[in-house]
Amino acid sequence: MEKDFKKRVVGHRERLRRKFWEYGIEAFTDEEVLELLLIFGTPRKDCKLAAREALKRFGDLATVMEASVEDLCKVTGIGKKNALAIKFVHAVARRFLARRIEKRPYLSSAREVYEYLAHSMMDLKKEVFKALYLDAGNRILAIEDLFKGTVNESVVYLREIFERAFKHHASALVVVHNHPSGRLSPSPADIDLTRSLWLAAKLLQVKLLDHLIIAKGGYFSFAEEGLLVQIATEVESRL
Repeated sequence: MEKDFKKRVVGHRERLRRKFWEYGIEAFTDEEVLELLLIFGTPRKDCKLAAREALKRFGDLATVMEASVEDLCKVTGIGKKNALAIKFVHAVARRFLARRIEKRPYLSSAREVYEYLAHSMMDLKKEVFKALYLDAGNRILAIEDLFKGTVNESVVYLREIFERAFKHHASALVVVHNHPSGRLSPSPADIDLTRSLWLAAKLLQVKLLDHLIIAKGGYFSFAEEGLLVQIATEVESRL
């Protein structure tokens, strides 16, 4: 009986491996992705039920990856070795995405910036405001979390944003926040904030290159959509 069980488990794992080599990660369900990660931690154990239970508890793969080791170990079938595999892969993904955008020109890698930020932002329950600080060649110097909560002019402090810019000797910046609601289009508050940021940046001789909104459905770029140019034209006409 035990021999049949081991044979079935080994056969199932081999099918998962072949599936990945032949079709890639796109062919995997979230449950299969998580199961394979758990297998790395405990190669001699059936991990299908543990993967299913983790997704049921946390809701989706992204939230499982973000969960603490303590919370992961509360799932039946997941121990510290499994949790290590999950957290290690998650940390590697973060480092890879961060390294890929370091010193890269923002305007030629906006999609890569989105992919890096989406990894940590699109499933957050509250709004988080980040700033990307860039040098004169528009290469990214630093990415900082600045504010949490509803993003509007009353909670986003322009002075702090630009103080950090001067600390990094930045010549330009990109601001980013997420929409937990999933809505991609900017709100009136988002537009007002971008208008204030653009004016402050102009006065302080720092370029505002973009304002990104991130949600589960993707991202909205004020620069790519032409909205930043409209705001700049509007503000300059009033100066």
